[in-house]
Amino acid sequence: MNGIVVVFDFDKTIIELDSDNWVVDELGATDLFNQLLPTMPWNSLMDKMMEELHAQGKTIEDIKEVLRRAPIHPRVIPAIKKAHALGCDLRILSDANLFFIETILDHLGIKDCFSEINTNPGYVDEEGKLRISPYIDFHSSPHGCSLCPPNMCKGMIIERIQASLAKEGKKRMIYLGDGSGDFCPSLKLKEGDFMMPRKNFPVWDLICENRDLLRAEIHEWIDGEELELVLIKLIEKINIQESTSFELLSVDCKFELTFPMAAHEALPPPLRVHQ
Repeated sequence: MNGIVVVFDFDKTIIELDSDNWVVDELGATDLFNQLLPTMPWNSLMDKMMEELHAQGKTIEDIKEVLRRAPIHPRVIPAIKKAHALGCDLRILSDANLFFIETILDHLGIKDCFSEINTNPGYVDEEGKLRISPYIDFHSSPHGCSLCPPNMCKGMIIERIQASLAKEGKKRMIYLGDGSGDFCPSLKLKEGDFMMPRKNFPVWDLICENRDLLRAEIHEWIDGEELELVLIKLIEKINIQESTSFELLSVDCKFELTFPMAAHEALPPPLRVHQ
């Protein structure tokens, strides 16, 4: 392992859409979903929708078949496999659910690339019905973060990951996300880390409005092709930095750290937000 941890959001980051909406729409339950949406929290609503679909005769295999058809940019899978092959520790941090995510990752053949999936529980009960529950019980143990939805604070999860990494000797993190829920964890990233927001998505807008609050270097991406390009170049950049630092320490060199020009030229410049 190279000491780099890459944390991916899932919906609209690894896949091209929201997996909850995709399943509801593809199984013909959009009208009921929209009708119930104002009446209950999102996770409770998804659990209710799975109950309704089960009552209509939809099976777990029907749900899996829909999930296997979820669109994904053709360069995302190679990007994930390449980052894994380069020795990165890949993890998922998502407000989707475990059943949806694991079904898609299994189908794509990349589940084994990830060491950890942090998301809302999703499992099949004894009646063959999919149950979805919140990551935390926000009624008894609210997380208290005003930036995040009640069921999950991604920032708190990032802090837990950071604490575990400190014990393992891993130092650098790259975070990829698109939604407003990815803003809180971006604030937890440290100097030397990298934030990869999807351009023109909610997290991008929040970062542009609050650039001074972030310590991480920011590199945006638009689609899966740019995701692959930027991610791999950042991994290479970190590896060059770490390798050069080690060599300098080994010889007790006092010269200023420099990088090969090619590494600088190949990587898009960090985000610069004009006030």
